[in-house]
Amino acid sequence: MASEAPAAEVGAEVEAKPGALLEVASRAQFEELLRLRARSLIVIHFWAPWAPQCTQMNDVMVELAKEHPQVAFVKLEAEAVPEVSEKYEISSVPTFLFFKNMQKVDRLDGAHAPELTRKVECHVSSRVPSRPPGCTKDEFNLRLKKLTNAAPCMLFMKGSPQQPRCGFSKQMVEILNKHNIQFSSFDIFSDEDVRQGLKIYSNWPTFPQLYVSGELIGGLDIVKELAASNELETICPKAPKLEERLKVLINKASVMLFMKGSKQMAKCGFSRQILEILNETGIDFETFDILEDEEVRQGLKAYSNWPTYPQLYVKGELVGGLDIVKELKENGELLPLLRGEA
Repeated sequence: MASEAPAAEVGAEVEAKPGALLEVASRAQFEELLRLRARSLIVIHFWAPWAPQCTQMNDVMVELAKEHPQVAFVKLEAEAVPEVSEKYEISSVPTFLFFKNMQKVDRLDGAHAPELTRKVECHVSSRVPSRPPGCTKDEFNLRLKKLTNAAPCMLFMKGSPQQPRCGFSKQMVEILNKHNIQFSSFDIFSDEDVRQGLKIYSNWPTFPQLYVSGELIGGLDIVKELAASNELETICPKAPKLEERLKVLINKASVMLFMKGSKQMAKCGFSRQILEILNETGIDFETFDILEDEEVRQGLKAYSNWPTYPQLYVKGELVGGLDIVKELKENGELLPLLRGEA
């Protein structure tokens, strides 16, 4: 488990950042929390600093806070706030209480990380899904249908393939990559309406969820079974070989720039400089962010026999990096080359 993140005081930061725990230090703060977060699920850990199992469970709470940013995860030192502990009959630590709409709805006694995780998932999944204001049920379902069909293989996950935000999503990405499955993804943390609505649309209460041709395949357990039985590769589209993929990418546009960042935001000084030069020419060009795809980042170096970035291609042929582009500009050769006149 990750080490425990600093706890935020309720009065200072009611909406804790993902991975942070709120901390209640008085009865007044406890009651304020229930009132301010009445519409959210609140999980309160009654703990003691002298109990090592409590420290371990605080680490578990940090991980759960990362996976469920819409849930308030709180720690309350049981002996420091006796009025609250007595009211809810806290006789040992660790003890966990679950609150919704200012009412206690569940309880867990003891340091049982799997059971705590299960209970949180259960309460989160039971939430009634919402729709954006002014959006009818049919319109919302049409949006979900389009999302599940956005690519031949679509993974709805917590985070991105580069930065999964839960263990289940990380395992799913690893399996798909191991089997060379070509897939696109959607971060359910980026849209709460999609996150909740997809559970009803697919009749599947948890994430990640994998879709092929718009049809639900299932979650991690099912994908594991398909992989073990060698059925996964027959169901999911396989990614093209790297060399074929690189050929497609460098020919995606007449002028292609492989860089760190994008047209809108370069992420290194060399990429920023070459963007400025290309923008001055007025020639249309496309970019590919090599920081988003490690396979392309490393593979293109060998394919082009060019060890650094940025790399500029015109009609599928490597022109070079920043120094060569600068030289071409100074010699008046860059614009004719980009136009295909050279």
